[in-house]
Amino acid sequence: MFDPETTAGLLTQARGARQLRTPLADPPPTFADGIAAQHARARAAGALPPAGFKIGATAQAMQAYLGLPGPAAGFMHAADLHGSGSTLHYADFLQPGVECEVAVHLGADLPPGPCTPDQAAAAVDGVMAAIEVVENRYPDLRAFGTPALVADGVFHAAAILGMPYEGWRTLDLPALLGDVLVDGVSRGTGSGAALLGGPMQALAWLAGSAEAAAFGSLHAGQVVMLGSVPLPVWLDGPATIEVRFPPLPPVTLTLV
Repeated sequence: MFDPETTAGLLTQARGARQLRTPLADPPPTFADGIAAQHARARAAGALPPAGFKIGATAQAMQAYLGLPGPAAGFMHAADLHGSGSTLHYADFLQPGVECEVAVHLGADLPPGPCTPDQAAAAVDGVMAAIEVVENRYPDLRAFGTPALVADGVFHAAAILGMPYEGWRTLDLPALLGDVLVDGVSRGTGSGAALLGGPMQALAWLAGSAEAAAFGSLHAGQVVMLGSVPLPVWLDGPATIEVRFPPLPPVTLTLV
């Protein structure tokens, strides 16, 4: 019988040792088992409730790339959240990449279950541009398996948050255009509509997801990374990264 605690322990050990993920001897057979193992990782890390969540594979291209039937989500530890202008060490990450994202800060709880974009928006008290640092930890993702990918947090490594934009409720969020620059060179663009139709649509999906149900609910004070607009930009060394989603304030990260 599958044991989520064993899988959580193996994945936590691999993360601490910065090891590539090879197929598990007893991989989670279903997405529900992968979510259970992810919850066990959060419990072992003292991250219940989490500081927030990341949504992965909001774009159909990413779902096809990962072999996922739809989006997936992972918890975020408070130690993995950083402010704009932060400097982190490239060597602390395993084959890192960066993503151009919109994030939200929750001012109210969102209970698990069906949720509309308007209900999701009512729970938000801040919208910001964000950078997610992801890791390509998988030499053979197909062999590792997508339920195990969910258990491992869907590539998540760190989140860098821009300053909230106070007038976000007046914006057409699906029409926002994002751009990720690496050392001043644009490496990918896209719009908020790539996030399941818009940022609040993505948040509504998370509120009704099996991941949110497993963690109890979404809580006031949590941050949610709503997904990458273009595909991830994989890095080959230290760099300065900037994400722009005007009129949201830009967000920057330096990897040294």
